[in-house]
Amino acid sequence: MIEFGALPWAAPLLASAPRGDGHPVLVLPGFTTSDRSTAVLRRYLTRKGYDAHTWDLGRNLGPRAIGLQGEKLVDRLNAVHELTGKKVSLVGWSLGGVMARMVSRRVPDAVRQVISLGSPFTGTPRATNVWRAYELLTGQRIDDNEVREQLRESATPPPVPSTAIWSREDGVVAWQNCVEPFATNSDNIEVHGSHCGLGVNPAVLYAVADRLAQPEDDWKPFDRRGLMRGVFYPSAGHA
Repeated sequence: MIEFGALPWAAPLLASAPRGDGHPVLVLPGFTTSDRSTAVLRRYLTRKGYDAHTWDLGRNLGPRAIGLQGEKLVDRLNAVHELTGKKVSLVGWSLGGVMARMVSRRVPDAVRQVISLGSPFTGTPRATNVWRAYELLTGQRIDDNEVREQLRESATPPPVPSTAIWSREDGVVAWQNCVEPFATNSDNIEVHGSHCGLGVNPAVLYAVADRLAQPEDDWKPFDRRGLMRGVFYPSAGHA
């Protein structure tokens, strides 16, 4: 609620983010949540000039929502890609970010870039407060061979530009599991905020808009110069 309440005060910052080029953005919700949870983020991206899309797969209950191999999410991604005729940027919150990284490997030619928000895509899946709930609600055990293989795959950078946005004050997942490993086309953006507030956090919204505005053939890491350094964004990328 504090992060959501800060949005009006952050209006000048959010308005200063670069305008979009109209390319499609598919926004994936977090564990147990639906498209309703990403409404603020999608509305902001639409106002910045992007073609923001819902994932249309109901509540995010892991494989029950996207299929054992993510086939339903791949179908949704391909549908947006074919509808628009453009590569699709993927923005995933929490578990949605893990899924975004997975499908970017399945159909890299349809994906422009991946942005994850507090997504635990590396390390042990037990370093989260909800792993028991995950097993109960998804019917998938986190120590299954299939899950372990997906985590091994997810721990390496995707085949497209990728940015991990995370917070040391997350409160739900271990922030160390949300950090992108070094690569020439990957970056990390640390923010202050809670796991459940990332989708309405002004610093996150600005960073997402900035990342999406990167030219498709000239991606660069996030620029932290000026007043934002050390205030909204306390650390410097992979450093």
